[in-house]
Amino acid sequence: MTGNTANATGLRGFFGDFRARGRLMALLAAVFLLAAAAPADAAKHASLVLDAKTGRVLHSVNADDHVYPASLTKMMTLYKVFEAIESGRWSMNTKLRMSQRAALQPASKMGLPAGDTISVRDAILALVIKSANDIATAVAENHSGRERDFALKMTETARRLGMSNTTFRNASGLPHSSQMTTARDMAKLAKALLRDFPQHYHFFAQTRFEFRGAVHKTHNELLLSYDGADGFKTGYIRASGFNLVTSAERNGRRLIAVVIGGNTARARNNQMAGILDDAFGMPAKGVAIAKADVPTESEARETAESQQEAATAASARRVADAGPAKVMVFDKHSRWGIQVGAFARSNQAHEVAVKAQHTLPNLLEDGIVSVVPLTKKNGTVLHRARLYGLSKQDAFKACKLLERKRIPCMELRAPESVEVAALENNL
Repeated sequence: MTGNTANATGLRGFFGDFRARGRLMALLAAVFLLAAAAPADAAKHASLVLDAKTGRVLHSVNADDHVYPASLTKMMTLYKVFEAIESGRWSMNTKLRMSQRAALQPASKMGLPAGDTISVRDAILALVIKSANDIATAVAENHSGRERDFALKMTETARRLGMSNTTFRNASGLPHSSQMTTARDMAKLAKALLRDFPQHYHFFAQTRFEFRGAVHKTHNELLLSYDGADGFKTGYIRASGFNLVTSAERNGRRLIAVVIGGNTARARNNQMAGILDDAFGMPAKGVAIAKADVPTESEARETAESQQEAATAASARRVADAGPAKVMVFDKHSRWGIQVGAFARSNQAHEVAVKAQHTLPNLLEDGIVSVVPLTKKNGTVLHRARLYGLSKQDAFKACKLLERKRIPCMELRAPESVEVAALENNL
């Protein structure tokens, strides 16, 4: 072998080794960065059950320990979506655009490409049922420009709701070492969703939805197996374990429960069913409240919705030509309704509800027209135009058909009974 050949061979060997070392260093750097970005703590167990009406804590284990929320984060993302809808900034039909960054989020996801759009209604269902990370990012970016800015608003809202131990860093719940919460704070968020947006709570009861020909089924199997369960949300990342927030109602009593850190989804569900069964077996009154569990002023504020439902008769009687009021009681097959707008005057709301009824007589002719007032924080009153007494299937079908006719519509679960005016067109 000549000297030049030997030198060339040596150089090739040297640079080959150099490139190999470079690839190894790059791999080690990537592993280091992933390890630094991922939460370091092991999954922690925590659980809590409270009475949704009184705020009394019926069960508590490590309720104030910091834990990773995982996809329970999307409950706050949905809270911000509902705020945008109620403020008039968004409607159910508003189109949200997918960015390249949103489209590249890891599963679970809907898989929409960059540049595509999704309606707010479908985005809500994708978050609740599919727990879609790409849609969570799209919501954040369409709302606030950058997901980081949206997360700051999420944290700000958390503080306002009394969630003093929660910090959000993204809209999805994907791993971030600083994104932390507690079981108690998650219960506060669930209670706030029930209190502030009862008209949207029905979304959390959905177990499947169809989008562009594909059917997506819920991860929340407790909705299908536990008597009385009608919401909220599951979550999982390795650092958190299997998480679940549940709202369930039996005999007019509603409980909110949180389980964090289950070893498997089945174990988590079994634990949730157990602590709910135990809590439902406790007396509704006389349960001691630990000092730390005394609700804040905002938490103790009784939901205006229940008062507004009870005041439906007063609103209906203000409608022109209203007859004597009567109480309508709905069975389990007619516990749904629709809302077709909110108006400054009750007679406007009534006219729009009647118009919707006349638009779809085959579906809505037996619906009960009801005008439900909502007092906003600034003291103004909105009158919501509703039709009660529908089956779940008819309510969803009616909204789809009305929206095709450019009549805004959203489905909602009706109260067990409502007092309405005996109006000529809905006797």
